[in-house]
Amino acid sequence: MVKRENEDEDEVNLINAEFESMVEGLSLDESTPNTYLDELEQFEKVNQFTPPTIPKKSIMQELREAQRAFLKWVRNSNNQNPEDGASV
Repeated sequence: MVKRENEDEDEVNLINAEFESMVEGLSLDESTPNTYLDELEQFEKVNQFTPPTIPKKSIMQELREAQRAFLKWVRNSNNQNPEDGASV
């Protein structure tokens, strides 16, 4: 039983030594100019989607387009191109 406890203790010591060797190279110095979150934020700003600008139309242009769409719908009596949404 004593031998088993020594083995467990040796294993714990080995794990602790491996952990210490890995952590030894790490620095907790916060003097770096950028953190991971800063880099992530910059990445998001660069890759952000900018929608294209849509040219503005006058009220008369809007009315003409609406009239054309309505006439197209009314004149589609024999149901040509039903996939265009112009049929009822």
